Amino acid sequence: MKFPLCVRPLATADIDHAAAFLFDENPAAAGAFLEAIKPAFELLCEQPGIGSPRYAHLLPGVNLRMWPVKGFPHLIFYLYRAEAIEVIRVLHAARDLPAILQHETSGSG
Repeated sequence: MKFPLCVRPLATADIDHAAAFLFDENPAAAGAFLEAIKPAFELLCEQPGIGSPRYAHLLPGVNLRMWPVKGFPHLIFYLYRAEAIEVIRVLHAARDLPAILQHETSGSG
């Protein structure tokens, strides 16, 4: 079963910000980053349980999972719900992930 994908506005902004930063350094890298996001999202829709629950304790009760963007130091944080995969953030791994994620709630976006 393939789950529908919902990308929250904040996650879209994260992707846009990362691509803009990469573009300033290397336009080809920005394009590669955007291309790497697509198969990651597709895989999560096909196999939503594949992500790590490493940060799940930060948002108890919402089944938070994480999946890396292949070839980049970015992590996709998503909620595995019965009706859809909901991407809440796409963050660089070097950021203070617990601090950022603790501000998220299952209903915000």
